[in-house]
Amino acid sequence: MLEIIYEDAQYVAVNKPNGLLVHRTRIAEEKKEFALQLLRDQLRYHLFTVHRLDRGTSGVLLFAKSAEAATPIVKAFEERQPDKTYFAIVRGYTPEAGTIDSPIRPDKDHQHKAAQDAVTHYTRLATIELPIPVGPYSTSRYSLVKIKPETGRMHQIRKHFAHIRHYIIGDKRHGDWRHNRMFLEEMNSPFLLLHAAELRFRHPYSGKQVEVKAALPENMLHLCLQFNWGDTLAAQEALPQPVPIIKS
Repeated sequence: MLEIIYEDAQYVAVNKPNGLLVHRTRIAEEKKEFALQLLRDQLRYHLFTVHRLDRGTSGVLLFAKSAEAATPIVKAFEERQPDKTYFAIVRGYTPEAGTIDSPIRPDKDHQHKAAQDAVTHYTRLATIELPIPVGPYSTSRYSLVKIKPETGRMHQIRKHFAHIRHYIIGDKRHGDWRHNRMFLEEMNSPFLLLHAAELRFRHPYSGKQVEVKAALPENMLHLCLQFNWGDTLAAQEALPQPVPIIKS
C-alpha cells in the first residue's frame, strides 16, 4: 500500500518508494507494478499523472483525480511554477553551493532531438570522510546536498551531478560503479540516494499555496543518521513528521 501524504478534492500525493515506476512504459512492459495502477487500486477510482519521478527516485509524487484537474497542474509544471526540493548523497565534497547550467541531450532513443536547456541549483548541507578505500584513494568522501531544479528534464539531476563529477550514489546509469559497489557491500545500500523531499504549488482551484513533504526512505535516513547528519536533517525539517490529510 502506498503512503498517502496529501489529499484534497482534486489531487492526491504519495511518497513513492525506490524502484517503482510511475506508469507503464514501452521499455518496462514486463513490470506488473506501477505507482499509478497501485494507487488506483488502493483508492478505487481513476487517477491521472501530472509529473514523473525516475524509477530509482523516491519521494513526492502527485496525481490528479480527474482530467479537468490534471490540465491546470500539468500546465503549471510545464511553465516551471511548482517549487521542487530534493536531497541526495553524492561522491566527494561539493562546493558549498552552486548552479549547474548545462543543456541535456535526450536519451539514445531521441538523439535526433536538440539538447534542451537545463538548470539545477544545489547547496551542500553536510560532509563525511569514511576510512574505506575506493579506487586509488585510501578514504572516501561524500556530501549531503539539497537540490532545487529550475527545469525538469529527464534524468536532469542525475546527469547534472555526473557532469560535475559528484555522482549520485546508487546511480547505475550515470554514477560511479566503484562507489555504488562500496555502498552496496559496506553499507548494505543498493538504492539510488536521490529523494524528492518537497513539492510546493499554487492550488489551481483554491489559489492557496500547497506544501507536500515526503519523509526520507528508511535506507537513506539510516545512512544519514549513521553519518551523524541528523541535526542537519532536523534543521531542514527533513526528519519524519506526521502529515495531515486535507479533504475538501
